Amino acid sequence: MSTQPAQATAPSAGVIGALSVLDRFLPVWIIAAMGAGLLLGRLVPGLDAALDAVKIGEISLPIALGLLLMMYPVLAKVRYDRLGTVTGDRRLLLSSLLLNWVLGPALMFALAWIFLPDLPEYRTGLIIVGLARCIAMVLIWNDLACGNREAAAVLVALNSVFQVIAFGALGWFYLQVLPGWLGLTQSALEVSAFDIAFYVLVFLGIPLAAGYASRKLGERARGRDWYEQRFLPRIGPIALYGLLFTIVILFALQGHTITSQPGDVARIALPLLAYFALMWGGGFLTGKAIGLPYDKTTTLAFTAAGNNFELAIAVAVGVFGVTSGQALAGVVGPLIEVPVLVALVYVSLAGRRLFRTAEEPTRA
Repeated sequence: MSTQPAQATAPSAGVIGALSVLDRFLPVWIIAAMGAGLLLGRLVPGLDAALDAVKIGEISLPIALGLLLMMYPVLAKVRYDRLGTVTGDRRLLLSSLLLNWVLGPALMFALAWIFLPDLPEYRTGLIIVGLARCIAMVLIWNDLACGNREAAAVLVALNSVFQVIAFGALGWFYLQVLPGWLGLTQSALEVSAFDIAFYVLVFLGIPLAAGYASRKLGERARGRDWYEQRFLPRIGPIALYGLLFTIVILFALQGHTITSQPGDVARIALPLLAYFALMWGGGFLTGKAIGLPYDKTTTLAFTAAGNNFELAIAVAVGVFGVTSGQALAGVVGPLIEVPVLVALVYVSLAGRRLFRTAEEPTRA
């Protein structure tokens, strides 16, 4: 991750130029990681079975480790003593709740039925993706786009709570109740709140606790200057390494499935492309319309657009099976989400000129 953000008065080109080599060429590394994963899964017999042999619930242990490595450095950067300034911002919190838990699921439901009316398994898988709000990779995209780290931490925590409470109920509504009202047919979804809470605890609780402890203990022992100028730059690249490792493993597990069904992947990709673009654009325009500064606007946009693919895949595999169309739709999710949201990082940085630079806080 970049070790030093651009000054508040720098143009977007300056922000991009201030990124480290790892961050600046992130699309290249991600495309390479996706390609490597697909080739490994296609060319190495039995690799998918070996990688999937050890699990946490329905998630492969290597993927779990990659996610933890990815999230810890970002959460270690959060200034937890500033969270109160975020929780008091009702415009941000209310907008995030509406985008994530009202607009997001409804939009994915509509797009799934519009693009996949004749493919019920893929349609169900996409609806599950729409219900799983992002709690992981959004921290990476937000940080790269110079979003507000404290706001991202609060919104991710808020999504986690709502995920435990609302996921099962929304699944029942969008897969059974609403289709019935509209004269449509759809598959049932049975998933317990306990299972969802377990995934939230593992993929958010552990790195959040580690990040909080790192900051508190580091600042207490050596001071904030040492922590932010010496410690954080050393652990920062771990987030990107964890991201790339996760992508390689994820695509290695499903490489054969993805490459053997390119037509199906393309059909699943179309509604996903529309979804990510509309949700991010809607979040960014909402933030601008209600008067949020750039850093909070971009955080709102990325938390609205991202999805918790690890939870979506786990639910699809657990309920419908690893070879199901629902599981394939879940796997295609990050295949589309990762490059699209990387591109939107650059769109966000370019859109920085639309905001008054005086509103933007400097970041350590």
